Amino acid sequence: MKAMVLAAGLGTRLRPLTNDRPKALVEVCGRSLLEITLTRLRDFGIQDVIINVHHYADMVMARVKAAGNFGMHIEFSREGVLLDTGGGLKKAAWFLSESGDRSDDPGASAATEDPFILHNVDVISTIDLQRMVETHKKSGALATLAVQERKTSRYLLFNDQLELCGRRLVKEEQTEIVRPSQNIAELAFAGIHVISPRIFPLLTGDGIFSIIPAYLRLAVQGEKIQAFRADQYYWRDLGKPENIRQAEEDIKAKMV
Repeated sequence: MKAMVLAAGLGTRLRPLTNDRPKALVEVCGRSLLEITLTRLRDFGIQDVIINVHHYADMVMARVKAAGNFGMHIEFSREGVLLDTGGGLKKAAWFLSESGDRSDDPGASAATEDPFILHNVDVISTIDLQRMVETHKKSGALATLAVQERKTSRYLLFNDQLELCGRRLVKEEQTEIVRPSQNIAELAFAGIHVISPRIFPLLTGDGIFSIIPAYLRLAVQGEKIQAFRADQYYWRDLGKPENIRQAEEDIKAKMV
């Protein structure tokens, strides 16, 4: 199984911490956000990872090399311009679509349908990746999104079957329903996806585009984009300096 870490962002919300470094190398208790994410993926059993880079890209690549790739097989997807989540994912299709089996056994079957994990670099959590992957495989979904019931400025909307049916943007006062449903739950996305590689031919956007509108479009077309309820797990967004400080307190308190 493979993973992609989204680490190309400018980290503007993290200034001044990102005045001289990329968001991915901001530290929590002496460990960079990238190290925390990669270690978590490695502990789950993932050995093949691609990281998208843009802002201070050379610094990120040098740090990973100096760390011996954290004991993993790591590739980089360098973006000349920020491609957003959808564009960045599509650019990495060459890595994520190929067989996940790097065994020397000539009889080993190809794993082209193995799902992969897409993980934001600026979130920290104890979300059970094993359960999430198992839920994804059992359901046959195109994508499974970790979500929680908490306050946010951008809600994803799900029906009783936990299938994506819309979104609500609080600040813009906009609600978009793509699958009418009698009962709708407003949930906050946690920045962790499990995705089947068959998504790539369905990503019709080019260049810069977000993955969420693509999910909504695919839901209209009948594809299953489902929620994985992660309410019982620790989770924190690390996109602001005050969140970094709180995460450090949480780590010291052994909450994560």
